Amino acid sequence: MGPKGGVGDAPVGSDTPRQKGRATPDTLKIGCIALVTKDGQPRRAEILSIRETKSGRQFYCNFDNFNKRLDEWVPVARIDFDQDVDWPSLEKDKPKDNKVKKASAAPKRAQPSKKAQKKVGKREQSVASEGQTPHPWAEFTESLAQAKAQGKADDADDKAVASLEIGATPGVGPDEMELDEDETPAGLAKKERTASFSREEEIEKLRTSGSMTQNPTEISRIRNISKVEFGKWVLFPWYFSPYPEVFSQEDRIFLCEFCLSYYGDLKSFSRHREKCTLQHPPGNEIYRDDFVSFFEIDGRRQRTWCRNLCLVSKMFLDHKTLYYDVDPFLFYVMTTRDDRGCHLIGYFSKEKESTDGYNVACILTLPQYQRKGYGRLLIQFSYELSKIEGKLGSPEKPLSDLGLLSYRQYWSENIVDLLLGYSERDEKCTIEGIASHLAMTTQDVEHTLQALKMQVYHKGEHKIVVPEKLRQQREKSKLKQKRLIDPERIQWKPPVFTASNRTWGW
Repeated sequence: MGPKGGVGDAPVGSDTPRQKGRATPDTLKIGCIALVTKDGQPRRAEILSIRETKSGRQFYCNFDNFNKRLDEWVPVARIDFDQDVDWPSLEKDKPKDNKVKKASAAPKRAQPSKKAQKKVGKREQSVASEGQTPHPWAEFTESLAQAKAQGKADDADDKAVASLEIGATPGVGPDEMELDEDETPAGLAKKERTASFSREEEIEKLRTSGSMTQNPTEISRIRNISKVEFGKWVLFPWYFSPYPEVFSQEDRIFLCEFCLSYYGDLKSFSRHREKCTLQHPPGNEIYRDDFVSFFEIDGRRQRTWCRNLCLVSKMFLDHKTLYYDVDPFLFYVMTTRDDRGCHLIGYFSKEKESTDGYNVACILTLPQYQRKGYGRLLIQFSYELSKIEGKLGSPEKPLSDLGLLSYRQYWSENIVDLLLGYSERDEKCTIEGIASHLAMTTQDVEHTLQALKMQVYHKGEHKIVVPEKLRQQREKSKLKQKRLIDPERIQWKPPVFTASNRTWGW
């Protein structure tokens, strides 16, 4: 059944208007824009994927003007089929096919047509450079040889050396964008590779093959787990997590809150819970107070548990790439205690040896504990460990949106408190002194001071000032009781690892 009806608005980045028409649950396809009920109101949503579950067919919808963490799988009943849908443009793949034909049939010095010269989008360029190219060194050698044969050896050599020195994939680095790609065989080859990419195929590959997609940007677009039963909590994941493919067929999955094992049906999970004896994370308890406990876990000694923890965290983190090599990391897990055991609140991971001096690789507070001050405790604990180590620490970049907000708040509060103490003692303070006292890097301190407008230039020198408004805000926030880490309760020494302990040790 083809699209019927009039012409609708053009999609973003396209010159071709979309056609409108009626659809049915069987004809609605990926790329359509339909009215979907969300929070009791009909909203425009793009269909990103379709799947069959035990409860029936479901459609993965990205809603207009909503953060993508609010994307969700919806049943047929929530889609309004009485209204026209915007069908995906039928012409959008034709220019790509023309590019392939022209690129393969064109002689070495032929000028491609204007239609073939149309630039591909950034998304397609990034995909073409990620996984669908031949071996980069073979492509680089061949492209360079062809460029030399056409009298462009000097330019090609310079560009190639630049891309090699910065560690980029030869032939697809940012420097090559300065070349006239339409006239070089390398540019034609790149267009041919880009033309062979199909976004629909990538989404279908993601939907049916777990995390084996070649386009990392699609991984975060399609959430494969709808609902998670985790202890007494029911969690709704935000992002894709590479659980086995069979779990994407389930309406919900069950997680053991102690060993983090995952099950697709209640019977199997109940049998596991009868046998599971674990009551706390499988590591050493290095901190305990009246509210929380911290456990240190070596990824090399507890591979399965740490991998399961990464799978859980990936459901709520969009910017991290999940690898199964957990050996080079230490995991510091924060829990709350009751009669049943220690329940997971959040964690942060840390490289055993970080060449960049990062004291946090990944940090997460589970959604049911967010906005309760636990994230601040995780951040403070990471800096307390850095103080014991005698190092300056900083989180690995890039931070997630929520992580960045938490860190900025922590940095600003601690820097302001320290500066107010300096003014009382009438001591001279410097950025280096602040960084040393708080175990922060000078870059983090300086960026925070600039964001708070606390750096001024007066009488030929830079000075740090605390605005009166900021001082009043900090005094008000101090009135709210907040939980803090007591450094004296930390029972921990910096671990020392041999070369075999830092990575895989088969």
